[in-house]
Amino acid sequence: MLKDKIEKHLLSVQKPSRYIGGECGSVIKDKSKIDVRFAFCFPDSYDIGMSHLGMKILYSLINERENYWCERVFAPWEDYENIMRENDIPLYALESLDPVNEFDFVGFTMQYELSYTNVLNMLDLAGIPVWAKDRGEDIAPLVVAGGPCVCNAEPLADFFDIIILGEGEEVNLEIMDLYLEYKKKGAKRSEFLKAVSQIEGAYVPSLYDVSYNQDGTINSVTSKHNAPAVVTKRYIKDMDSVYYPDNFVVPFTDIVHNRVSVEVLRGCIRGCRFCQAGFIYRPFREKSTDNICKQSTALCQNTGYDELSLCSLSTSDHSDINNMLSKLIDYTENEHVNLSLPSLRIDNFSEELLEKIKKVRKSGLTFAPEAGTQRLRDVINKNVTEEEIMNTCRIAFEGGYSTVKLYFMMGLPTETDEDIVGIAELAQKIVDMYYTIENRPKGRGVQVSISTATFVPKPFTPFQFEAQNTKAEIERKQKLLIDSIKTKKIKVSWHNSDVSLLEAVLAKGDRRLSDVIYTAWKKGCKFDSWSEYFKFDKWLEAFEECGISPSFYANRFREYDEVLPWDHINYFVSKDFLINEDKTARMAKTTPNCRQKCSACGVVKETGVRCFD
Repeated sequence: MLKDKIEKHLLSVQKPSRYIGGECGSVIKDKSKIDVRFAFCFPDSYDIGMSHLGMKILYSLINERENYWCERVFAPWEDYENIMRENDIPLYALESLDPVNEFDFVGFTMQYELSYTNVLNMLDLAGIPVWAKDRGEDIAPLVVAGGPCVCNAEPLADFFDIIILGEGEEVNLEIMDLYLEYKKKGAKRSEFLKAVSQIEGAYVPSLYDVSYNQDGTINSVTSKHNAPAVVTKRYIKDMDSVYYPDNFVVPFTDIVHNRVSVEVLRGCIRGCRFCQAGFIYRPFREKSTDNICKQSTALCQNTGYDELSLCSLSTSDHSDINNMLSKLIDYTENEHVNLSLPSLRIDNFSEELLEKIKKVRKSGLTFAPEAGTQRLRDVINKNVTEEEIMNTCRIAFEGGYSTVKLYFMMGLPTETDEDIVGIAELAQKIVDMYYTIENRPKGRGVQVSISTATFVPKPFTPFQFEAQNTKAEIERKQKLLIDSIKTKKIKVSWHNSDVSLLEAVLAKGDRRLSDVIYTAWKKGCKFDSWSEYFKFDKWLEAFEECGISPSFYANRFREYDEVLPWDHINYFVSKDFLINEDKTARMAKTTPNCRQKCSACGVVKETGVRCFD
């Protein structure tokens, strides 16, 4: 039996609890009463995947149906993968320990581009053909994908049967219901795929043909078999009525975010021109304070966790933030639960908010100016002034903090050396200000940490047309920043520019990259987001062997009339709006946030509902 094989080898690997299932809160069902089985796959390690809120929501949602069963699957770490391959142990789900290739759906959540090779590796471990065209006419297993990265799923298009666009609470069940209907009548895979393409939010890549121009750009994307010419994402209209679980699976081992997470809102009002999430999750929708408190209480009580995190793109933009925190703090203090508040913004950080944060947060504060000069902050539409940055740090220092971490991006459109030096100058001003505050923390020196990430242009943002800086240019700017730092009270760190280049290529790529991803995987690439596994030389070999230039995708400006790989996908924000925003950025002009003024991004036209009345 497979279970015996698994048990025989578990003590030979790190963290065997990653691979055994049986955790508190996991759902076990009678297979004889199940009509549809869904293997929810996270293409990274258990420690990462078990921290993902989307998996927790959809896992519980599907399992609410008595005749549906959702189970969890994670990428095995290399030590266990070697054992699996040597001992003919296929990839299996944690709840039943059944092989993944016995499931009806094998679904992957695509959270970041550097997980793409892990998808292929997991399919191969499961004994499922990697290429969709090789899976024959048996209706199952169907390989599906969702998550933020599939807003441009084209580099992965040849591996997936179905791509789920947007938010999955409704569309996943609709697809499963339709599948059960077709399964009962013995339909073929191709028949089901044609039918499922009619569900809003379901994109079937095999029903679209792509043609190219001589210069390598896309000429056209054409649908066939009555599939829609443009596929529109799904979204949840009412956050208070949408399903949210009252229990989570509690792991045996420590994970990255080992705590209760409660979503407080979706979308973002800000319109930062580099931020993909801020555009693809529109429209902006909040949960009520009462609902947030109710869900937080239920999850803490049912799981036993002593830490609660509020999840959103910008928690402090919730319209009832102070009242919400007051109510939550009353509960968490009484129950000895720690409250974590990520995603705070500089421009609405107040003394009142700090007083609440001081009750729940003991470490340093983190803010994201993103750029070192006001001109460049206006280019990216950050809508944060230097005065607000300094005032926020002053409030923090007067409130007892002596450590501040600041996030910046390097290589932003129109960036100059003056902007790079401006990062160092801004950090120095914060250090100097600390020592002017009379009631600053006594006996402690200030520490300002600067973290810089290489800018990656992403689809469905105003900067989707922009080129990424070359590796040489990024390295020159990194040296300039270091040379501009004059004190040990400022520390600097940055991301690997090779990783950022690959991320840009995969984010903006087309279907021709499927061959590159496959070739890189065959050369041993996997866990690319982990520095110890990242093999950039193998990726470069794969690009060369496939006749693909990475710079074609990452390092050139896209003309506004160019057909982009994702132009047949509708995430509500119009291309005309994105073009206008990119032009506005080049004039260093800002656009008001959605609460101040509707900028006609396209959401109201598509949904008929304003984000704010």
